[in-house]
Amino acid sequence: MRKLILAAVSIAALVSVGPANAADNPIVIKFSHVVASDTPKGKAADKFKELAEKYTDGKVKVEVYPNSTLYKDKEELEALQLGAVQMLAPSNSKFGPIGIREFEVFDLPYILPDLKSLRKVTDGPLGAKLLKLLDSKGMTGLAYWDNGFKQMTANKKLVAPSDYKGLKFRIQSSKVLEAQFRALGAIPQVMAFSDVYQALQTGVVDGQENTWSNIYTQKMHEVQKYATVTNHGYIGYVVVVNKKFWDGLPADIRDQLSKAMKEATDYGNSQSAKENDDALEAIKKTGKTEIVTLTPEQDEAMRKATMPVYKDVASRVGQPLIDEFLKETGRGPMN
Repeated sequence: MRKLILAAVSIAALVSVGPANAADNPIVIKFSHVVASDTPKGKAADKFKELAEKYTDGKVKVEVYPNSTLYKDKEELEALQLGAVQMLAPSNSKFGPIGIREFEVFDLPYILPDLKSLRKVTDGPLGAKLLKLLDSKGMTGLAYWDNGFKQMTANKKLVAPSDYKGLKFRIQSSKVLEAQFRALGAIPQVMAFSDVYQALQTGVVDGQENTWSNIYTQKMHEVQKYATVTNHGYIGYVVVVNKKFWDGLPADIRDQLSKAMKEATDYGNSQSAKENDDALEAIKKTGKTEIVTLTPEQDEAMRKATMPVYKDVASRVGQPLIDEFLKETGRGPMN
């Protein structure tokens, strides 16, 4: 795969970043992502394309490649670092495997009580500090995009921690998520997002965790009998651009793209909650998945069952960062 990416880099190198004076010789930004176009991330990416091309008067052309049509989960960050693509919006979990484990703090169960608390982190100094860590990996962090809060699905009704015992759950590549499911007695299996539907359909895995919009657009609800409303975790993305490419852009172009990114971020994040609400209603209408709502006592039992994860991953993510994160949100995972 690395050879294929390097070949793509060679082709991309033929497209110069140099002066962009005419629409027939634009700067090309390849923006690859792994979800459907009609998800919050997909819509935000398309909005960025629209605004970037508008604000630069066609001096920049953004090519959006959704649904893993260009690169899959495990390939896309390497492709960005090598310059085969210029822009991505990977989930926070993706940065742990390349050595920036701090982003896995977002994966801790119940660490984010609501979107207001999330904004305090991503829009504040803590969010800026995390983005700065990307520089060392040849990336520039531009923005945080929401997907939303995660729910649990399986072909077994999940209401108590004991219900997870022995079940195989698909996860993103994250040591924190591994620890989360092991705390519940489940068996975590790392798998590319594009492969999840078939794995659920064929029984390779028994369940998965995701937002309503991802569950619906990937048709996971068609192959899962139950979905439990847990809101136990958060899926968000960091929009990153190849640092060498970004730094090499003319200052005025970079300013125009930054403006487009800010507006696309506001648009996408405002869409996220609505998209998830709409997806939940659409799933209910199909009648293929039973939606399970936990009682307060069941919710508390789930929180208690996953609390050992904080201790298990403290040395990996960093206890000071976890403490800073909790201080910023003003709440602990049990309240």
